[in-house]
Amino acid sequence: MLLTMKPYGTTQHGEQVDLFRFENTHGIIVEIINYGGTITSIQTPDRNGTFEDIVLGFDTLQGYESNDNPYFGATCGRFANRIGNGHFELDGQFYQLATNNGANALHGGLRGFDKRVWEVQADAEKLLLKRTSPHEEENYPGTLETEVTFQLNDLNELSIQYKATTDQPTIINLTNHSYFNLAGKGSIRDHLIQIHADRYTVVDDDAIPTGELRKVADTEMDLRQPTAIGTRIDDVQGLGYDHNYCLHSTDGSLAIAAEVVEPVSGRTLTCLTTEPGVQFYSGNFLNGFKGKYGHTYHKQNGFCLETQHFPDSPNQPTFPSTRLNPGETYTQTCIYRFSHA
Repeated sequence: MLLTMKPYGTTQHGEQVDLFRFENTHGIIVEIINYGGTITSIQTPDRNGTFEDIVLGFDTLQGYESNDNPYFGATCGRFANRIGNGHFELDGQFYQLATNNGANALHGGLRGFDKRVWEVQADAEKLLLKRTSPHEEENYPGTLETEVTFQLNDLNELSIQYKATTDQPTIINLTNHSYFNLAGKGSIRDHLIQIHADRYTVVDDDAIPTGELRKVADTEMDLRQPTAIGTRIDDVQGLGYDHNYCLHSTDGSLAIAAEVVEPVSGRTLTCLTTEPGVQFYSGNFLNGFKGKYGHTYHKQNGFCLETQHFPDSPNQPTFPSTRLNPGETYTQTCIYRFSHA
């Protein structure tokens, strides 16, 4: 395994950012910057051995810093996904967060983990990113010590391991927000997806869960068998898929959450997680973003599989808890496995 580093740029705050490049013995390349713990490139072969970059992104650091960046490849926190009305209670204390998604808080706030430069510890095998999020950053309680470890192996698996501790009770929900396109460009409507979930979290018109976990059977949300993303997407609430699926495995063991195949190239993505949920997002709000290689990203040109606890969990007592107490350690593993049919 080869891990190399080179300078990537300087932020608008004057902080140095570096790019870290993994390459395994099969030629698969993964590139990550320590700004936002962001995956900027994943290059994998099709069934004929032709490599393409299968994640969306920008050519420059300024693109990732822009207010228009829809979290391409980013590590999201402290709380990934949405919190309804941007507030929650913890031990009788009311916390109001910044609302950056209509009336709701999204992906950690105005300057979440995705917009921070992380401390780096790297060796030949892995990249460890560390960050101390101080008490009341984005108005979350407690000082949170967070680590994210990236590693690419010769089984063509990119593993992302999360770890965090706190000095007072808080909430936490971390994820990676890579947008995949297994063809390298164009629409993802013909990609075949299978999600190992019988239920999903029903949401209101603002994408906030109502608390109901509804069966997917006989609905447009049923992706239990390989299904072209575009088959029923126009019947889905809103502009397309942007829903949390409640996975079969809920005991914290590593299990397959989803598999996606691009039928022309044969490229296949398998997503494994220890989390109880995965947010399947079909890139509904990509509306002409100028991306890398001169590409322009339009609606449904990329999809996300965001492994997570459920959205708005702090306000939904029946959902798996996102509370973290002093003396406890938050852990999570996500694996993206690359292959071809």
